[in-house]
Amino acid sequence: MISTIKKSLFIVSLTFWATVSVAQTGNYAGREQAKDGGISSSMLEVIRTGYNATPAEKAVKNALSGTSIQVLASTAENSFIKDTHFSNVVKTKGITNQMSSGRCWLFTGLNVLRAKVIAKYDMPKFEFSQNYISFYDLLEKSNLFLQGIIDTKALPFEDRNVDWLFKHPIGDGGQFTGVANLITKYGLVPKEAMPETYQSTHTSDMRSILSQKLREFGLALRDSNEKDLQGMKVKMLTEIYSILTKCLGVPPTQFSYTRYDSKNVPVETKEYTPAQFYKEFVAEDLENNYIMVMNDPLREYGKVYEIAYDRHVYDGQNWVYLNLPIEKIKEMAIASIKDNTALYFSCDVGKFQNRELGLLDLNNYDYASLFNTTFPMDKKQRVMTGASGSSHAMTLIAVDLDEKGVAKKWMVENSWGERSGYRGNVIMTDEWFNEYMFRLVVEKKYVPKDVLKMMDQKPELLPAWDPMYLDED
Repeated sequence: MISTIKKSLFIVSLTFWATVSVAQTGNYAGREQAKDGGISSSMLEVIRTGYNATPAEKAVKNALSGTSIQVLASTAENSFIKDTHFSNVVKTKGITNQMSSGRCWLFTGLNVLRAKVIAKYDMPKFEFSQNYISFYDLLEKSNLFLQGIIDTKALPFEDRNVDWLFKHPIGDGGQFTGVANLITKYGLVPKEAMPETYQSTHTSDMRSILSQKLREFGLALRDSNEKDLQGMKVKMLTEIYSILTKCLGVPPTQFSYTRYDSKNVPVETKEYTPAQFYKEFVAEDLENNYIMVMNDPLREYGKVYEIAYDRHVYDGQNWVYLNLPIEKIKEMAIASIKDNTALYFSCDVGKFQNRELGLLDLNNYDYASLFNTTFPMDKKQRVMTGASGSSHAMTLIAVDLDEKGVAKKWMVENSWGERSGYRGNVIMTDEWFNEYMFRLVVEKKYVPKDVLKMMDQKPELLPAWDPMYLDED
């Protein structure tokens, strides 16, 4: 009996290991008919013909093994900027630096305003305090998250809105609507009144701490049976405020400021509150004086769209934009620049970018020749597939027009420091502008009446997680 059992176990064992052996070796080598959608051995043989080991292919493979793709794809013709002349340039002074933070939207918005202030008062280099607005931006975003959790408390945790809130509790990216809402609510101060700190210029760790606390608070709000959820929220925001003051400093409520002229001669010294400083130096209705236009080839032109939860201030405005053809956007941009007025501009800055030169040109890199392939997708297809989208905001300050008034190239003031790019700026060809420009914020006085009329439409509401409408950083 025992002998029979041993014999049976031996046979079973042989069968098991034979099966494992086939599964680990021969099964892959001899499988002609793979499961539907898999790679069979015969298919793999065809695929392997993609590399023929010709001298040219060996040379490319060897080069790629030790050199970056961008270096090898760089075109010799674009190794320097051939023409830096611009027919129309907005007068501004100084280059800002957001450093290791996602605040390009804020620097861009403030750079638009500071250009006006410099021109109005004939000032030397001047900056508003980015840190001051950053402080209240993070405080307001914390409230936006916590109130969003309260508003969705009755929904299951798996609901898409709840899921989105917990995945995106806070960040330092944004867009122009946030600039307008925050300045209108909290005013402005000069940089001297609240200078940058290490944490304001290196925000990753601070964002991580804030995100962790907000998620913790969010769970507490959802699990609470208390009726006083607003009271709980105030206590939570008090703790967030404490963290922010340790990282960024205490926002001033009153300060002294001396204004200088372009020769650095003091003109006057006065006491201000942030609201008074905003009223005296900017003195415009930021929430109603501008419209945001977008070139989104996925959606119908001439229509207005609104992005749910895409705002900085809970009691402020969602991001609303009018979708327009690129040529109509250019007309407004040219009109503004000709009148010495800079514009908030955003684009997919990483595409065909020569960062050292500060040049955005479709001819900077020849990836097709390097890999012996083609990249035929147009702007609509790139957006549709997630291959392109707005990623960075800068200040549009110049255009070079030909004798017929047609744009040949453009220039933006960046916020990556004066040593970055072309004297802190970035030059882009008009062809690049067509393919990778997405958003522009324009003063209403430069907007044609028929375009302004389009803004009277009721916006179509889009979800916060739409991939095309992520915040710029």
